[in-house]
Amino acid sequence: MTTLAVVIPAMNEAGNIGHLVTEIDDVLKDTPSLTIIVVDDGSDDATPAELRRTMATVPRLRVLRHAVRSGQSAAVRSGVRAATDAEVIITLDGDGQNPPPDIPKLIDRLLDPDQPPVGLVNGWRVGRKATGSRRFASRAANAIRQAVLRDDCPDSGCGLKAFRRADYLQLPFFATMHRFMPALFRLHGHDVATVEIGDRDRSAGQSKYTNWKRALDGVIDLLGFVWLRYRARNPEPTEVRRNEQGDA
Repeated sequence: MTTLAVVIPAMNEAGNIGHLVTEIDDVLKDTPSLTIIVVDDGSDDATPAELRRTMATVPRLRVLRHAVRSGQSAAVRSGVRAATDAEVIITLDGDGQNPPPDIPKLIDRLLDPDQPPVGLVNGWRVGRKATGSRRFASRAANAIRQAVLRDDCPDSGCGLKAFRRADYLQLPFFATMHRFMPALFRLHGHDVATVEIGDRDRSAGQSKYTNWKRALDGVIDLLGFVWLRYRARNPEPTEVRRNEQGDA
């Protein structure tokens, strides 16, 4: 039986995170080999208290906390590294907008022996609930990213993803790697699949990003990734064996 861990990065998600964890636990109630890991990235609202209450009702929940706020990619990395017993990792955003009922679709595609093997299954949000300006910014950003990255992923920013832990830990880590997961997996020799998922309204709090901040960060990140791709070397070595005469 494949062991699973759901990793959720969260920062100031009071009013969202407890409901999300409970929903995930219910959706995957028939999956015994499961751990839910929330990484609290230095929240300064009621998120820590809400997580402590949730731990009392969801025994499969583990909570990690960053003393210093370090970003979404660092939170995902901490959760994946802590999931030492898990073969497969599922990530999703802590705001509750990625629907937990869609998680099994990603797991099924990743583990399906009758389909071409993939290293990453990426969610593709349909029926986006974001405002018009954010939808426009997202479409523009995805178009630019496709032109530069050529990763064949229509929604690389979607937080709902599934991958094997061992494959992820082979990737180079940098502060915004969560935005480049499809391209990173392809760069390291893995195919990527996309699965359509839903999108929900945020029930509490507000987004941590503005369109201008996303645009500025996106340009810097793209330039950095282009450099990383140019400098990447990932050869597949073959072992040299001694022949029957003992020659090296």
